Amino acid sequence: MKTTTFGLRTGSEPGVHDITPRCADFARHAAAGGDGLLHVFLPHATAGIAVLELGSGSEDDLLAVLDGLLPADDRWRHRHGSAGHGRSHVLPALVPPFAVLPVVNGALALGTWQSVAVVDLNADNPERTVRLSFLDDTL
Repeated sequence: MKTTTFGLRTGSEPGVHDITPRCADFARHAAAGGDGLLHVFLPHATAGIAVLELGSGSEDDLLAVLDGLLPADDRWRHRHGSAGHGRSHVLPALVPPFAVLPVVNGALALGTWQSVAVVDLNADNPERTVRLSFLDDTL
């Protein structure tokens, strides 16, 4: 298994952050033309990984749906931090902190409109770490 990490600044507002180029670059180098699986993982309790179309308004649609499901108010029992911080701890149950992606001939085998993104509602933690691990088909 080959692995790497990189930092991502997500900012102080809820957002959807494209990490597809970083994932594709790592997969290309780690796979060296071969096949396998890319595991993308966020070691955080308040953010997730989504595979979705980006750049067409889907980011705003996703954030609107999550805001409807997980309002940023004081209803949450987990109350430290900014208002609604508790919702960020529920987010990974809906948008998990990982994704497993196929790699074929050294390239991510995503669908035409699919991208890989970090979804972060937590304004209290603007710095994230993403772990990428490549498992080749020889295992």
